[in-house]
Order: sequence, then structure tokens, then C-alpha cells
Amino acid sequence: METISIVIYICILLSTLFSYPLIKKQKKKHERLVKLPPGSMGWPLIGETLQLYSQDPEVFFTAKQKRYGEIFKSHILGCPCVMLASPEAARFVLVSHAHLFRPTYPKSKEKMIGPSALFFHQGSYHSHLRKLVQSSLSPETIRKLAPDIEAIAISALDSWASGQVVNSFHEMKKFSFDVGILSIFGRLDDKYREKLKENYSIVDKGYNSFPTNIPGTPYAKALEARKRLSEIVNEIICEREEKKLLDKDLLGYLMNFKDERGQVLTKDQIADNIIGVLFAAQDTTASLLTWILKYLHDDRILLEAVKAEQKTIYEVNDGGKRPLTWSQTRKMPLTYRVILESFRMASIISFTFREAVVDVEYKGYLIPKGWKVMPLFRNIHHNPEFFPDPQNFDPSRFKVAPKPNTFMPFGKGEHSCPGNELAKLETLILIHHLLTKFKWEVVGSQNGIQYGPFPVPQRGLPAKFWKESKHDV
Repeated sequence: METISIVIYICILLSTLFSYPLIKKQKKKHERLVKLPPGSMGWPLIGETLQLYSQDPEVFFTAKQKRYGEIFKSHILGCPCVMLASPEAARFVLVSHAHLFRPTYPKSKEKMIGPSALFFHQGSYHSHLRKLVQSSLSPETIRKLAPDIEAIAISALDSWASGQVVNSFHEMKKFSFDVGILSIFGRLDDKYREKLKENYSIVDKGYNSFPTNIPGTPYAKALEARKRLSEIVNEIICEREEKKLLDKDLLGYLMNFKDERGQVLTKDQIADNIIGVLFAAQDTTASLLTWILKYLHDDRILLEAVKAEQKTIYEVNDGGKRPLTWSQTRKMPLTYRVILESFRMASIISFTFREAVVDVEYKGYLIPKGWKVMPLFRNIHHNPEFFPDPQNFDPSRFKVAPKPNTFMPFGKGEHSCPGNELAKLETLILIHHLLTKFKWEVVGSQNGIQYGPFPVPQRGLPAKFWKESKHDV
């Protein structure tokens, strides 16, 4: 037996030795066929982070695409990346081969929002949660919120019309936060609303700060405020359980969920997902609304056309005496095209992050396991092949549906934003009341973009708002 074992061992060893050159040759041949995309990795450790953040990101990405093509590599924020600037590549990563890529965020962001938030996950947990969020934000559900959203919009506009210069973006954030609270909790008690607003504001300020947990820093303050947010959500849950309330809002859906094994969500999981939805809902919608203000302000002919469309509905409602209806928000074609063109032009979600879970081959290039992958929505939205004269704000281009995978304002695939219908509804309602009852004037320079992290007009678009006089109506 011992002799046989030695013979077998020798055979395996010889086989390995003889086959090694062949394996090595085949590996080298494969490496020659499948190579890394072109591009620069920049300096050691910091890569090209400084080049990206020292200028308009669009300039950085566009220059790279012109030099290297629609797939190129870089090194950003300590991570090697492959960047993709074609509709086919975006679909490959986000839809057809999504199982090869996982959503990824910096650990500091996950900690701030909560590790159980749905957009940090894949698989059955993500699938269950996404269905719950989609159900709570479906057109059938949010149409019931239209009267309350209208009341929030009217109150917000009235508060701006004080004759003082306001930061449009900051005011839009307050508006979208209140709508987010409504969609999550329904008509929430004022004491809870104020606590949530106060602590969320602290979290918001620390979210994009340097992640050092030193007492007194914005990040450390944000982490403490984040703990308090969980405690407030837990209080609301306990109160609902005591009163046996079965509200049909997002919190209600999360509290009543049971998977196929009868498992329910923990209070921490519920809190993480609620805070995640608040984050997803606030800045993107506020940025969109601020850009719409700017684009309409800059094009007075278009402004008058959109105003005429809204005034027609206003007159049908007895000069605004009757509330705006859900069906009326579905009959604003020009206003809706303005929203779509604002999404395209501003490209508020400029790109998204994924991470390759295995070595992936795409169009002859290797995307190594562990590398970040970034579909560049802004580059696709500003490609003249798909959108002629892309720097021109032209809502009429959306009279015809764009080519597949060329317009992705909410992302694409199973991780696309489930709150897009709510964002559109609150935007249409606010625009209706703004254009039928108010006027505004932008103050100071109207050019420039700032990123924090989403693109917004410079200094948040300072503006003055005032009510139209009756003879103007």
C-alpha cells in the first residue's frame, strides 16, 4: 500500500510539473486576450482623487472618455475603478449581469444610514424590502397623499414669500423632507416631526464630512444624532403597537412584514430603512426642484408656456379654490417634459457604484474581482449621439421616448430608486402652485455648479419669492 501511494504521489507530481508550463502558457495567453481597460491609475494611494474633486466632475469624466473611450480605469478614493460610459455597459452592470456586481458604499456612509438599509443589500432580504417600499410608494398609494402634499407645498411657498432672499435648495430640502415624513409616517404628531427634523439636520450636515469620530466634529455629532433618530423611530413604533394602529404608510408596511419563514423585521432594521428612504428622498428631489427653478428662470418663453398650461388647470379649479386632483397631475405634458429634461440636463445622480464580486470580462477587458465599477449616467445623458445639442435645455426632445438605456435619472435595474413616482408627484404639485400664485427672481450670479454630493446651482440658487397680485392672474 505504501509503495502504491508513493507511485501515485510521483505520478501526480510529474503530471503537475509537465502541465505547469502549459497552464502558465494558457494563463498568459488569456491575460493577453483579456486585459485591463485603458486609463491612468494616478499617484500611489491617492490615485486620481484630487483631479476628480478639484474640478467639475463632468470635465474629469468627459476628458477621460474622449481620451480612452467608453470604458476606462482609474483610482478614486483609495479604490481601483472601471468607469463605463455607454448604455450597453450600464445595462450589463445594472440589469443583465447585475448578479456579478454588488452595490457598494463607503463604510462611513453605511454606518450613518444604517447597515440594514435596503440599498446596501442583494438577495431575498433586498427583494422583500424593495417590494415593501414600492408598495408604499406606488401610484395607487401616493395618490391618496396628493391633498396633504398640496397643503405642504402651499405652506412652503407662503413661507418663502416674505421679501427676504432665501436659499432655494435649502428650502426645497425642507419641503421634500416634510413630504418624505408624510409618505413614511402619514400624519405624524408634531412632537415627533420636530425631533426627527432636528436630528436629521445634524446627520445631514455630518454625512459628507471627513469620517473621524472625534468628539465635537460634524461626523461625531452626526453619529450621535443618528442614534437619537433610531430611538425616535422606536418610540413611534411602540406607540403604534400599543394603539394597534395599522396605517398604510411605509412604517406600517415594514411593521406588518413577515417573510416565508414567519420572520419579522427588527426595530433596528425598520429604523435603518426609514432613515435610508429619507436620505434617498430628500436631496435628489430638492436638487431637481432647484434646477427647475433655474431653467425656467433662464428661459422666459418656456416659463410662460408652462405657466399657461398650469393656469388652465388653475381656472378649471375656480381660480385655485378647489384642490388639485391626482388626474390633473397626469395631464401636464409640457411640465412633465420640463421635469424629464431637468433630470437629463442636471443628471443629479451622475453615476453609481458597484463592486465586481468575481473577475468579469466585458468587451475584451477584464474587470477584476473587488474593483469598483461606475456606470456614468451623466456622460450618457450628455452624449450628442443620443441627445443632440446636449448642453441646450430642450424639453421638446422628450416628445419622443429616448432610446433604451440612454435615460436613467433614477438608476436602472433592481436597485433603481423606488420613490420616483412620489418625486414626480411632489414636483408637479409644487410647480403648479408656484407658477399660478407666485413669481421669483434669482439673486446674484446664476452660473456655476456645486456638489454636495449632488449637483446644485451655485450657492443653492439664492432667490426672492413674492405672491402675484390679482391683476397679474
